[in-house]
Amino acid sequence: MLCRTYCAAIIGIEAITVTIEVDISQGISFFMVGLPDSAVRESQQRISAALGSIGARIPGKRIIVNLAPADIKKEGSSFDLAIAVGILAGSGQYEFIDLPGFLIMGELALDGTLRAVPGALPAALHARKEGFKGCIFPVENAAESCETEGIEIYGVNHISNVISILLGEGEILPMRAEDVALIGLCGGGDAKEDYIPDFSDIKGQEYVKRGVEIACAGMHNILLCGPPGSGKSLIAKAAAGILPPLSSEESVQTSMIYSVSGAARTAGGLIKKRPFRWPHHTCSPIAFAGGGVKAHPGEISLAHNGVLFLDELPEFPKRVLELLRQPMEEGEILVSRQKHKVIYPCRFMLIASMNPCPCGFYGVESADCTCMPYMINRYLSKVSGPLVDRIDMHIEVNAVPAKTLVNQRQSESSAVVAARVLKAVEIQRARFAGSLAKTSSNATMTPRELKLFCALGAGEQDFFERVLDKLRVSGRGYSRVLKVARTIADLEDSKEIKVSHIAEAIQYKVK
Repeated sequence: MLCRTYCAAIIGIEAITVTIEVDISQGISFFMVGLPDSAVRESQQRISAALGSIGARIPGKRIIVNLAPADIKKEGSSFDLAIAVGILAGSGQYEFIDLPGFLIMGELALDGTLRAVPGALPAALHARKEGFKGCIFPVENAAESCETEGIEIYGVNHISNVISILLGEGEILPMRAEDVALIGLCGGGDAKEDYIPDFSDIKGQEYVKRGVEIACAGMHNILLCGPPGSGKSLIAKAAAGILPPLSSEESVQTSMIYSVSGAARTAGGLIKKRPFRWPHHTCSPIAFAGGGVKAHPGEISLAHNGVLFLDELPEFPKRVLELLRQPMEEGEILVSRQKHKVIYPCRFMLIASMNPCPCGFYGVESADCTCMPYMINRYLSKVSGPLVDRIDMHIEVNAVPAKTLVNQRQSESSAVVAARVLKAVEIQRARFAGSLAKTSSNATMTPRELKLFCALGAGEQDFFERVLDKLRVSGRGYSRVLKVARTIADLEDSKEIKVSHIAEAIQYKVK
């Protein structure tokens, strides 16, 4: 008897339907075809033990399991559950009412319980597009994809629960977003709350905090350069507290990446907060850009729609830093494999920090620099010119005076700054609504949009021309200054870019 069940294979952040055909006939053998890897082939033993836990079995007949399409390699243990259900139906042990209407994913334990698998959210979105009635996932995966509208998402803990759903017994209902808290998972895609410094706790550095506010409002890349202990890392971490929430589209995109990477297994629902990734400078190129045997997303993709913080920038291997150049321009990265290519989105805001020299005290009046000129040049040359030119804002962070440190006066809180940032972001979203380029922030404006939304008056144009004549600014630098000026104008709720906006933007770019 031939039976078909449906699962999904994940390539990048896209899912494709895998039809699992189970044919049972006279004989004694078990064949699995369709380019399965070792984890898929080993499913026979897991399935046999899991079925035994519910009083069922793999029949002693000739069984052929085909995973179609046959030209795509099937990797991982996510096919276990669909294969097991196909064997139960094909052998006549159960008669399921609406088996073709469900997309089924999950790894089986030997006692029949289900373990989470990566890629449930892309699979749920794909199932909705393909017209499936519902999806059956392990409960952790159902929690991350339960906010998908237009399709029923069932979360189960045991294979017996799957049988109950497919028999139409009605004991198990589709999971809702409000059910996530009841099963002990954290809602909103955040597995834990990390400590985020408040702007009011940072002594001094008003100029630097102003620059970070502008960067967060327009999602501009920013470089902080200053001596050790001046507050670079603290301010960078505080930036996480003023970032605007993700839009609904951004939330889905970010959650899909985390679902594929497996990082969303302990979280519930879509990710609502912007990611803040802080890789160590010993990070390998594959861990940074993505790749490996299964072409997993790297740090730059996990930072999509959020922040990538690179502390001590020159300490990163040059090979790793140069990987940033194309993603910073294109907003995506291509990971090539022998038989397929995977494209991961990576539109992030870069916050980088560095010292002015190896010892960190070059140009500091209160300390003596011990570095020779050649040492300083070698240190700074670790960050290439093309990479520096892709950073919108360069800010010098000076040491905080002792008088400021002991002063008890507090500055603006992160909540006050975040309100201004959110207002500027809403202005941008309204401006770019319906944009063919799908621009989401001032930092990602195309040349066409730059011409349309950053037009200058005669006085502003004359001022800009005179400044550019005196300063050595590249063509890329010119457009980035204009984008930063647009963000400054948005923070002031100004429709036009004024001379004061251009003047402030220039001082963040040219040092």
